[in-house]
Amino acid sequence: MRLAAALLAAATLAISSPAPAAPADDLRVLMDEFWAVVLREAPVLATTVGVRDYDDRVADISLAAEDRRAAEAQVFLTRLEAIPEEGLSDVDRANRGILMRLLSEQIEANRFGQRVMLFTSYAGWHQNFVGLANNVPLQTRADFESYLARLRLYPSINDEALRISDQAIEGGFTQPCVTLAGYERSIAGVIAEDPRQSRYYEPFTRPRPPGVSEADFERFANEAAEIIATVLNPEYEQQLEWYRTRYQPACRQTVGASELPGGAEYYAFRVRQETTTDLTPAQIHQIGMAEVTRIRAEMETVAREAGFASREAFIEELRTNPQYYADTPGELMAAAALEAKELDGLMPTMFGRLPRLPYGVRAIPAETAEGTTTAYYNGGSPESGIAGTYYVNTSLLNQRPLWELPALTAHEAVPGHHHQIALQQELEIPDWRRYIVGFTAFTEGWGLYSERLGIEMGIYDTPAENMGRLSYEMWRACRLVVDTGIHAMGWSKDRAVAFMRDNTALSDANIDAEVNRYISWPGQALGYKLGELRIRAIRAAAAAALGDRFDVRAFHDAVLGQGAVPLDMLEVQIDRWVEERRAAPAR
Repeated sequence: MRLAAALLAAATLAISSPAPAAPADDLRVLMDEFWAVVLREAPVLATTVGVRDYDDRVADISLAAEDRRAAEAQVFLTRLEAIPEEGLSDVDRANRGILMRLLSEQIEANRFGQRVMLFTSYAGWHQNFVGLANNVPLQTRADFESYLARLRLYPSINDEALRISDQAIEGGFTQPCVTLAGYERSIAGVIAEDPRQSRYYEPFTRPRPPGVSEADFERFANEAAEIIATVLNPEYEQQLEWYRTRYQPACRQTVGASELPGGAEYYAFRVRQETTTDLTPAQIHQIGMAEVTRIRAEMETVAREAGFASREAFIEELRTNPQYYADTPGELMAAAALEAKELDGLMPTMFGRLPRLPYGVRAIPAETAEGTTTAYYNGGSPESGIAGTYYVNTSLLNQRPLWELPALTAHEAVPGHHHQIALQQELEIPDWRRYIVGFTAFTEGWGLYSERLGIEMGIYDTPAENMGRLSYEMWRACRLVVDTGIHAMGWSKDRAVAFMRDNTALSDANIDAEVNRYISWPGQALGYKLGELRIRAIRAAAAAALGDRFDVRAFHDAVLGQGAVPLDMLEVQIDRWVEERRAAPAR
């Protein structure tokens, strides 16, 4: 009777207990939990994407918080590894693979001493925060209250960043001295004697939003001025004094990442992370040298067609003839805006699907312009009513040739970063993939591919503009040589600068800023050319396989249709797309 009772109980339990969850259900639950953690840990991102639960918070940047996040990532990774691929759709296999890569890299990155290096010649916490108003909605009373609350919290970020950077000094993890010329301007330039001239005050120089009363808007403006004068300016003055007396004297004389503790292993990790490949620095160096040789030959051809005896003679003309340079910042901005609108009009010739979110054109802030790159893109948010922004460098006008604008705009605006990133925000993929996934090899590879796509779009009207395109392609090929040369092969900054000057048409100011960037941000520059080469190879294979059935608009939509992915995953996705096109009835 005991046996019968036991069997009956077991049968009843089997009937009443839910069936084991399917792998797809387990994955969906895990992804939802992961996204919730991301939003909790990145409060400003949460606001940007329309989640308002954390509007009164800023991120905790402490090392203890990083350790906690890495531990949470390990828990997620262990759970994810237990979900079998079998039974998952192609889309969910991609979700699983991408999330495994992100979690693994987060865990690995936290093990390196380099995690205490909080700024590069390109960006730092003080500049990231001053751009807050460009990344959150400012349309309602609650929006402005959130903005002002976060401004008051800046000391928590600055104090913690300085503590961590003191640890960096003690451990020898400082930036090289040769990258820091003029860096203090990026701090001092934020300090405004008149608070109403501060970048933090910018939201109150715009038209008052309809959702805010005049009285509230004036009150918020006065409160902002008070916060700038009594909270923010003192924090930036403290950082400036710390930088001059503590950090700058401790900068290091070496330049390569491999010369830091654990540097060779760290650089190998950065290469894998930024390229999504298993290529070694030596292999990448050789790919770069081969591309430099190929592009030099193309530049020689363009120079002869333009009537010059050599590429060197044409480049000298392009670097020195005043006709190729704007006389005022407004003239340069007008030329960039015109180029952007002309490209907008050409987009339907190359794409079947266009994003709804528009973009604007703005000048790079003055305090960072001289030390940063020629242009960059800042993504917007459809949920928060924020457009994308194509930022153009209007400093040192004699170093910003107009013949660069077609390639530059194609890369940063459309069909490059704005098109790809704004489209990703609209895709039917998990939120975490829409907003936080941006593999450099994919996003920057697409940007460089977009420059080349400009040939088919007909935007290079003159030999000068065509040489500008080739110079930009050469620039990215040189990155493969220079980045690996500096961080794995003992190159000095002078050798890197000389190699860039010999092979590109870039101005001296651009070359210096770029080499500083490669030194202070190891590996990031490798994704551009490697990504572009892979996208071009994937397109060539697809065109050969499909023959007359190949449609370049459909191909581009397919490349961008799953958002940013590792390069090997992109290849698999396009192979699948090719087979679907083959199987479809001929049209």
